[in-house]
Amino acid sequence: MKVLVIGGGAREHALCRSLSLDPDVTSLHCAPGNAGIAEVAELHPVDALDGAAVAGLAADLGADFVIVGPEAPLVAGVADAVRDRGIDCFGPTREAAALEGSKAFAKDVMAAAGVPTARAYVCTTPEEIDTALDAFGAPYVVKDDGLAAGKGVVVTEDLAAAREHALSCGRVVIEEYLDGPEVSLFAVTDGDTVIPLQPAQDFKRALDAGEGPNTGGMGAYSPLPWADPKLVDEVTRTVLQPTVDELRRRGTPFAGLLYAGLAITSRGVRVIEFNARFGDPETQVVLARLKTPLAGLLRAAATGQLAAFPELRWSDGAAVTVVIASYNYPDTPRTGDPITGLADVAEKDSHAYVLHAGTRLADDGRVVSAGGRVLSVTATGPDLGKARDRAYRALDRITLDGGHHRTDIAARAAGL
Repeated sequence: MKVLVIGGGAREHALCRSLSLDPDVTSLHCAPGNAGIAEVAELHPVDALDGAAVAGLAADLGADFVIVGPEAPLVAGVADAVRDRGIDCFGPTREAAALEGSKAFAKDVMAAAGVPTARAYVCTTPEEIDTALDAFGAPYVVKDDGLAAGKGVVVTEDLAAAREHALSCGRVVIEEYLDGPEVSLFAVTDGDTVIPLQPAQDFKRALDAGEGPNTGGMGAYSPLPWADPKLVDEVTRTVLQPTVDELRRRGTPFAGLLYAGLAITSRGVRVIEFNARFGDPETQVVLARLKTPLAGLLRAAATGQLAAFPELRWSDGAAVTVVIASYNYPDTPRTGDPITGLADVAEKDSHAYVLHAGTRLADDGRVVSAGGRVLSVTATGPDLGKARDRAYRALDRITLDGGHHRTDIAARAAGL
């Protein structure tokens, strides 16, 4: 099977790494990719938001299967363009991807499907914003209705900051604050059958102990030893399947990766958000534990064959990933800084590896930073404590001037 992956972040590197280990994948390509993905896949330049260009590239390569990784191309309809060329594609349609592209649309779907979520107001005027903020009180949860690259959500006790963010959004969703720990659960679906993956927990704040601004994610781990063993079944029954059924009822079936961001509140499970693709950094740890070959699973979803797919196989162990970010992230990050030590990890850490996100090859051949979140150092082990130790030991071999990372990823879950 010749596979083309669209994207160039750590999520796509994790996907490509798993696909490169799949015996059914005979040829692996990625566009546009990054410096790390180049080690496992052939890279091609492409505008990932240009459906015609992506579909043309897939056709020129003779790709059997295309996987669209990032949310922006999905919302732009890139997966539709690929399918229009007669090529199997993993990723929802433009209409179904609105589940992530519009938080107001997601709330409407959840209300119709009876999915438990936070109470919310959709606001377009300063008067509506003030009414909503007053109704819920602090902590204030303010979400840009559209895509914002993981930076459209503000959770704050500061009314002025909440109002400022709300006013900066053309359309905004203001909702009640959900208490309790957060969980990420992915599910692969063909628009009818839903197959959940293993849950993970990520760390959104930039600094240890949940301090600092929100980010796209500074690390993650799986499994969750503290979670109810029935959690996955409950979420599949009350959240994932009803959402897929409702979208199919509306005539916009969702086939692809449905990501549910959940809060385990004092009143039960509540949906914080939906994404229409694999999430970063949770993908890194979930795929690290998946033993079932990835290409067959995703292609079965793309071709409506999930009902007959065998039960997924998982490692009994654990996985932890820690993100190394550029200087000044999540504000305007500094880029172009050399990264050293990557070869040391590959040579000395058999249970750890580095996934590239914001990197590029400089003219002199060195790998340098090219974004806010630069690398994810991922490790596996028989338990969370061992996986965590391996991840941080590997991370210590890497040097990025001004780079920073959290030191507490998975610490509490590992009993530290």
